[in-house]
Amino acid sequence: MTPKPFLYTADMPLSEVITKDYELLLVITRFGISLGFGERTVQEVCDLHQVDVDTLLAVINTVSGQATYDSCVEEVFDKLDPHALIEYLRSSHHYFLEYKLPLIREHLQHALDEGPKDIAVVVMRFFDEYVNEVHKHMGYENEQVFPYAEKLLAGGDTAKYNIDIYSQHHDPVEAKITELKNILIKYYPDGKGYKMTTVLWDIFATEEDLALHNRVENHLLIPLVKSIEKKNNPLSCSQKDKKSTTKRKPTIK
Repeated sequence: MTPKPFLYTADMPLSEVITKDYELLLVITRFGISLGFGERTVQEVCDLHQVDVDTLLAVINTVSGQATYDSCVEEVFDKLDPHALIEYLRSSHHYFLEYKLPLIREHLQHALDEGPKDIAVVVMRFFDEYVNEVHKHMGYENEQVFPYAEKLLAGGDTAKYNIDIYSQHHDPVEAKITELKNILIKYYPDGKGYKMTTVLWDIFATEEDLALHNRVENHLLIPLVKSIEKKNNPLSCSQKDKKSTTKRKPTIK
């Protein structure tokens, strides 16, 4: 299986890419690219900001749903810069944990000040529990997964961990935010103001942004690290693959 052709390519003006999919604004910002790039192409902007163009293209096409990959196709990941991808994901975590979620909390608190106090307590509890889950999820990646990948790239001893451990537990943190949205939609008396509906809209948008972030981790980070694991220790990986194959028993009719 080969990757679908990229919709967004290095020779396209970056401004055209953004106007086609405005959600990619957040992506380029997390790569450290600022606005004001004029008519420069993606390649030219990446050169200007010292960003790996192949990694950026892989991310924006994955986020926009314009590329799918088979994790067994090694050549797909040979062009990517693992360090650039990890740095992008770290930057994304910083955006969510240090900027976006605190901002939503602040706006949510202001909107709740105008409504019933009993509902406000429940809503804030659900939101804080959700944020705690996001912190745990991203904290594990920051403290365990990314350092493991960097150690793997440096040729260090990584025998006690592998990316399969992470991929088996990489679940989206959606349950709490779904409950919170249901409470606000079904039970919160918003009156005629725009504050709560604006916050709710922001929650929906952030939830979608987090889902796109998970897509990058699932479709780029995990298979890329698996590819590096195979290159570093092909014998171990082949034995693991053989072991997983032997576990599958034929169906007896």
